[in-house]
Amino acid sequence: MATTSFPDASPSKKKTAATAVPARRDLIAAQDHVTPAATCTAHLSPRDLAVMAAEPEFARQFGLSAEEICGRGLLELLRSPTPGHLREQCAALSSGRSRRFKQKVTGRDGDGRGFHADITAIAVRQPSGEMASVVVLLRRTAEAATGGPVLSALDAQVLEGVASGDSTVQLASRLYLSRQGVEYRVGQMLRRFDAPNRPALVARAHALGMFAAGQWPPRVLPECVR
Repeated sequence: MATTSFPDASPSKKKTAATAVPARRDLIAAQDHVTPAATCTAHLSPRDLAVMAAEPEFARQFGLSAEEICGRGLLELLRSPTPGHLREQCAALSSGRSRRFKQKVTGRDGDGRGFHADITAIAVRQPSGEMASVVVLLRRTAEAATGGPVLSALDAQVLEGVASGDSTVQLASRLYLSRQGVEYRVGQMLRRFDAPNRPALVARAHALGMFAAGQWPPRVLPECVR
């Protein structure tokens, strides 16, 4: 005997079908706001730009856990190859003078190695207009850890001495070189860095991110020394 099948019209199936379309629409509508898989996110306090919460992947960039990175300031974790530029942009964001910025930055991983990244910082505001938080999107880039020349160990010591303010005589005595030897190495670096004098040489090396952050006397990063 032939049987006739009818579509299942049970309430549960109807409910599933009814909710499937809005879910699909929401997915399509959100595509403009999806960040690349390589991008990781942190939420910062608008007052001091300290990390309030972060994805585990964001924290791992710096060799930290998601709990350990909380309380760390953005300017403690990252810096700009152009001295002071990142600080100025952060100040403009915190004060409400800007709503977002993009910046190329450098950071240090858990092993002390430098890395390059692109960040986008976005001010998130409440309906009242008050700033609620700052969202930072970080994406590591494949650039070398530094944009400056790679120095020999001896040249790195000479550069560190110049950055510390040592004279030629002081450098010659400390590094067991002749004064002519020091001047020769400084002259070579002036040409390599396209700097007209010693202060410009130090400034150029700082701008290229070749010195370790927050250290005195200055130290050239290990990845800049062959």
